[in-house]
Amino acid sequence: MNLRKAITMSLLAATLSLPVAAMNLNEAMSALGQAKASGQVGEMANGYLGIVKNEGNAAVITQLINDARKKEYQNLAKKNGITLNDVEVMAGQKAQEKTPAGQYINVGGKWQKK
Repeated sequence: MNLRKAITMSLLAATLSLPVAAMNLNEAMSALGQAKASGQVGEMANGYLGIVKNEGNAAVITQLINDARKKEYQNLAKKNGITLNDVEVMAGQKAQEKTPAGQYINVGGKWQKK
């Protein structure tokens, strides 16, 4: 591979990844409904999102929202004098209960449509 081709490939890769890298939490929250409806992400029993199909922005959405959830769970645990794990389990149960039919939840390590 010559230098010109390497630079072109690097610029192309940077250009293609720019929209994903530029996504912020608000954009991830806005995209979450569609990502769930299209089966890209689902709710796990541990209170976090998981990737069902790694397509589109599924990985970025999952990471941004899980980071925000963890911060909130840590605050709730501290405020209520309980463990982070307790909050995660309660949040996971609630999120899976609220998941509409046709979207994915992870039960026993396997994804299934609710």
